[in-house]
Amino acid sequence: MPKQIKKLYRSGKDRILGGVCGGLGEYFGIDSIIIRLLWIGFSLMYGAGIITYIIAWIIVPRNPNHKW
Repeated sequence: MPKQIKKLYRSGKDRILGGVCGGLGEYFGIDSIIIRLLWIGFSLMYGAGIITYIIAWIIVPRNPNHKW
């Protein structure tokens, strides 16, 4: 039986800005609040988190199964 490949999508259900953190939470099976807190922490410590978020917002496709 072939193994189903997981794909990373931006979330249309669990989104605040672009759905990147919600999509990462769905992909890894953890709460998106944890992803958001980590993202904010890295943004404050290293400063590259904001640019990384914008790049991910552009690169990661929308989830076709969610209503946008």
